[in-house]
Amino acid sequence: MYLLVSALLGFMAVSGWLGRSNLARLGIGLQLPEEIYDGVETLATLRLQNRQRWLPACLLQLSFADAQTSCPLLMRGGKTRLSLPVVFHGRGVQVVPVVRVYSTFPINFFVRSLDFPMTAEALVFPRPRSLRWPSVATVGGLQGDQTSDRGYEGDLTRIGDYRGGEPLKMIHWKISARQDQLKVKEMSSLSASPLVIEPLRLPGLNLEQRLGAACWLVKTFCRQGRSVGLKLDKLSIPPACGRQHRLRLLGALARYGSDTSSA
Repeated sequence: MYLLVSALLGFMAVSGWLGRSNLARLGIGLQLPEEIYDGVETLATLRLQNRQRWLPACLLQLSFADAQTSCPLLMRGGKTRLSLPVVFHGRGVQVVPVVRVYSTFPINFFVRSLDFPMTAEALVFPRPRSLRWPSVATVGGLQGDQTSDRGYEGDLTRIGDYRGGEPLKMIHWKISARQDQLKVKEMSSLSASPLVIEPLRLPGLNLEQRLGAACWLVKTFCRQGRSVGLKLDKLSIPPACGRQHRLRLLGALARYGSDTSSA
């Protein structure tokens, strides 16, 4: 009986040491997409590294923002990327939650876990809400010519996916060859006049709906290569185009009202 108890205690001690070592030298990094929208599912990427010199990491479960993924085996010195769908609720700057790693290794007797705090913050944009453009112009929340669309002779605004209706001259063959997928050049229209969006004059039952409508307009017109500006109380952003300008407009919508009371 004494030998049996001793063997059992020794087995539990070895199991505990293996379980702690399994999580001891893990490295976790987080990569979020540059566009995150309130209540809209998006993909977060976890970069997982096993810094152990001798042992692999086994039976890992990772939890982040109510989503879970797994890594059955990560060899010593190995690295991997894991994608998981997450949803952020509420617009504005949000503190990114911790990433929890837990494992039942080695014998599924104990569950050991370890939290990895993330120092990054997430800027969550308003949830896009589609509008009918004539009603927008009637209310007065949009200034400019709505009739112009994406052109083929203006400035290059972005590289997009081929959707089947673009002329062959718009295909970017070099990038298409590198990515093994047809990519097209999206140009701004030479005849398109700048547009200025006034979110507080857009139709909607409350502030969040108006900001969501403005978010949808920004995404729609920027995708068409139009020059878009924003007028929001004392904030005025002149019309321009491009990815960085689009993110600036969306960021202004996300942060609006964070220091003042909502209307």
